[in-house]
Amino acid sequence: MAEIRTIGVLGAGQMGGGIAQVAAAASYDVVLADATIELAQKGKAKVDAILGKQVEKGKITADQKNAVVDRIKPVGGPADFSNCDLVIEAATEQVDLKLKLFQACDAAMKPGAILASNTSSISLTKLAGVTKRPELVIGMHFMNPPPLMKLVEIVRAVQTSDATYAATKAAAEKMGKTTTTSKDAPGFLVNRILIPMLSEACFALQEGVGTPEDIDTGAKLGLNHPMGPLELSDLIGLDTVLFIAEVLHRDLGDDKYRPPTLLRNLVAAGWLGKKKGRGFYRYDDKGQKIAGGAT
Repeated sequence: MAEIRTIGVLGAGQMGGGIAQVAAAASYDVVLADATIELAQKGKAKVDAILGKQVEKGKITADQKNAVVDRIKPVGGPADFSNCDLVIEAATEQVDLKLKLFQACDAAMKPGAILASNTSSISLTKLAGVTKRPELVIGMHFMNPPPLMKLVEIVRAVQTSDATYAATKAAAEKMGKTTTTSKDAPGFLVNRILIPMLSEACFALQEGVGTPEDIDTGAKLGLNHPMGPLELSDLIGLDTVLFIAEVLHRDLGDDKYRPPTLLRNLVAAGWLGKKKGRGFYRYDDKGQKIAGGAT
């Protein structure tokens, strides 16, 4: 298997842009794609702005910032992944969309290149099954936000080869990440543990056991969590939390994974969390939580 030098990232949003930043900071050349080149350029500009703030705070130099940004090349779609050694798909968590994108990536990529997904719940075995390189397909689940979170959860599809696993693990470690390995099972490891906790916090709110502030303060100060479960749900996106909860409930067949009605209602209302300005809390235009702004 060839050395990984160039990494493609499909999806220039919060996750994809963060992955592109982390890969470029590890001296990989990065090809950043989205539905249009304008969206990819916007993703690169956001990385530039984030790193610019680090320069202002004296955490990195302007030369270091420029070196990272210059390694990111925006492109218009998967067709431009022909020279990539590893492609990481980071599109919206929708099965049909990911299957379609995997086929497009597979068709564009060179023989021997690895195709990874940042999916947090969708079966890697299913994704691998629509490609002509199933042994080269693997899960590379970055935590949100990728530049700050230290973990990458590596998920082995049934078809994933040992060589693919070893190369992917090495790439994640070069990016400064600690890795864990999961079998291809609903929710993998992290979300199998996390989503029931987030749902239970929502059930407690739904039943009037406590306010959002009480629930989150209890988790932070009583459990030593850096962020409360409702705040974290807003950060992840309530639509994503609901989707994963539905996957766990359907595929594991246990009612303990059922999503709360309140969560379903917030998603139906379009109150998806921080990205929409309202979820369990309200947020201003800069994404800061508004004091007393619990929904």
